[in-house]
Amino acid sequence: MSADSPARATAREMIALLTGADGFAEHRPPPHPLPPDGPLGWAGYDAARERAAARTGEEESVVYGTGAVGDRACVLLSFEFGFLGGSLGRLTGDRLAAAYELALTRRLPLLALVTTGGSRMQEGMVALTQLQRVAAASARLRAAGLPQIAVVRDPTTGGGWATVGAGADVVLALPGAQIGFAGSRVRPPDADPHAYSAEGQFTAGQVDAVVPPGELAAAVTHWLRALGPHGALPAAPVPHALSAARLPETGREAVARARDSRRPRARAYLADYFALRLPLHGDRCGGTDPGLLCGFGLRADGLPVAYVAQCGTPTRPAGYRTAARTVRLADRLGVPVLTLVDTPGAANDAEAERSGAGAAIADAFAAIAAARVPVTTLVIGEGGSGGALALAAPDNTHVTADSYFSVIAPELAAAILKRPPSESGATADQLRLRPQDLLDLGFARSIVG
Repeated sequence: MSADSPARATAREMIALLTGADGFAEHRPPPHPLPPDGPLGWAGYDAARERAAARTGEEESVVYGTGAVGDRACVLLSFEFGFLGGSLGRLTGDRLAAAYELALTRRLPLLALVTTGGSRMQEGMVALTQLQRVAAASARLRAAGLPQIAVVRDPTTGGGWATVGAGADVVLALPGAQIGFAGSRVRPPDADPHAYSAEGQFTAGQVDAVVPPGELAAAVTHWLRALGPHGALPAAPVPHALSAARLPETGREAVARARDSRRPRARAYLADYFALRLPLHGDRCGGTDPGLLCGFGLRADGLPVAYVAQCGTPTRPAGYRTAARTVRLADRLGVPVLTLVDTPGAANDAEAERSGAGAAIADAFAAIAAARVPVTTLVIGEGGSGGALALAAPDNTHVTADSYFSVIAPELAAAILKRPPSESGATADQLRLRPQDLLDLGFARSIVG
């Protein structure tokens, strides 16, 4: 198989693409034979299975075992689409459950290479309930703090997408892959095909990255390094300030400097902080926020750190949900978190309200409050009210000299107090929002230089 042409690659070809020719040791579950023509006695089912086995050389639609991608050991499971469309039956469920159990027993990450048409009709409800087995096995891995990565191929539809694929912590997709719960023969005839593509699912925040096959092994290796499992990890170091700004003399000056378009922004801080970044994309509810950067990164010393970084724009509900998703994943995997605060506040337009702004902000507050891993925050610009505080670590927030944090923007405070706009500067002074004020008030632990 060409590394640039993975369409309809076999299960073993996909494994070899990532592990090399000799980097995989296959496992098989104990045999549990089906009754003649399966649990439903579906006429011709045994003959169909025999033809599929002869055509593919496989006994079932999933191959699994242990291997190494780059320098990282993992459990791999790979779907064989040539075996009855990669469909899930009872024996498939046996293999999937065994793969998850192998990862649990050996405390290894699970890497799923998915291509499937869904549950196997010839086994009826017996096939459909395999999705519950997969969900339970996946839940046990999550509870054990073990990561799950899915690479979704063409096609990935039905229950296989809704469990093994979309249920993974990180979802990578091959370009042009058909991805969606509804397969091509059961969706509405006028449905937009882009919505069911890898690129469309990425746009909707359901896929973290679309990765060309030639880059897949490197991408998976980086994710395995970042996600672990790890031992006890220290807190994320506080980033260095990227400007040599002096402390502001007044509140008005502090606000003006934080709003200055020339000061360093989140992308510059992340580029300086990490040797490698691996973005997480989307809230898994159909939304994305380009003004919030989330993901995992590796520092030059190899320390993995999860990050949530505001980019100076009003943060939208999808951003808060993506942030909460990132923090909870980091917490489950034992990876420290860094948040960079820089927003005038939460988005307050009608669409934000319809998208659940209040609930999304509450979820972000809850994720950080419940985190057992250390969370480190640096305020690098505007700290606008609760929309900024939702991403700030209690008792471990630091500030730069060109930042401020306030209960409310001084202009809005003046308006609420029925003061003329000319008094917004005096109001800023009253709010005590300068970096040195935040240190005196006990909100900030330090002013970074």
